[in-house]
Amino acid sequence: MSSAKMKMPAWKGKQMARLLAALLLLLLPVAGGAQTSDLVSRSALRVCADPANYPMSDDQGRGYENRLAEFIAGKLELPVAYTWYPMATGFIRNTLRANKCDLVIGYAQGHEMVLNTNHYFTSSFVLVVPADGALSGVQALSDPALKDRSIGIIAGSPPATHMARNGLIGRARPYNLVVDRRFESPAIDMLNDLQAGQIDAAILWGPLAGPLVKADYPGLKVTPLIHETLPPRLFFRITMGVRQGEKVWQRKLNSLIRRNQAEIDAILTDAGVPLLTDMGDALKQPGQ
Repeated sequence: MSSAKMKMPAWKGKQMARLLAALLLLLLPVAGGAQTSDLVSRSALRVCADPANYPMSDDQGRGYENRLAEFIAGKLELPVAYTWYPMATGFIRNTLRANKCDLVIGYAQGHEMVLNTNHYFTSSFVLVVPADGALSGVQALSDPALKDRSIGIIAGSPPATHMARNGLIGRARPYNLVVDRRFESPAIDMLNDLQAGQIDAAILWGPLAGPLVKADYPGLKVTPLIHETLPPRLFFRITMGVRQGEKVWQRKLNSLIRRNQAEIDAILTDAGVPLLTDMGDALKQPGQ
């Protein structure tokens, strides 16, 4: 057979070149390891955060979510870059969905606005009382010792239902639920009122109350509400949030969480966050 007969037609050569180019594009992510989508920055860990949500996050880097962001960025060998926005209405729409950032450090499991990673801790609402007072031994909202007591509660939060069930609403003092923390801080207001004796007890989300009490209210005691058996539940699993559809980025973070759970627990424990077992019915012990 002559060399002229073996020559590939020009149109077939172009088709083969296009096919090889497409195959190379498909293979590139495999050759380079797990990659994120084009929307996820490869030059920085872009974090969506509230600038005034201490002890979780703030623009001075004092929160435990700031520490977690630095830890994760270190594992990814990237710097942290923040997009600041108040954690209120429009937070996800104006940050994560607007592609201004790629990660929310703390988000409740199952929330449809984000794609959740695996949870990295479980915590609950807590009862905060004076450590040396008559209520220091209370473990549940059904305890008769709470009757006729003035208890601070964030209006509309799940523990309010339990308070009503146990006849504790009559003397409750409500505090606002959704606020711009740059101008108002209901949790700190509640703890200040408790310390001043204006209320007898406070019920707050543990990852908020625990670190605040540890840092600034040494005379107060934090007790996780893990003995409430009726709904609504008072414990929640906390994940990291990424954009819907970012499955590769989610898997990368899941792997990072799994491999570094002990270090993550240590950061949270050092901050004062009460950690529970996955079912929310007992305190988490080291190594669990």
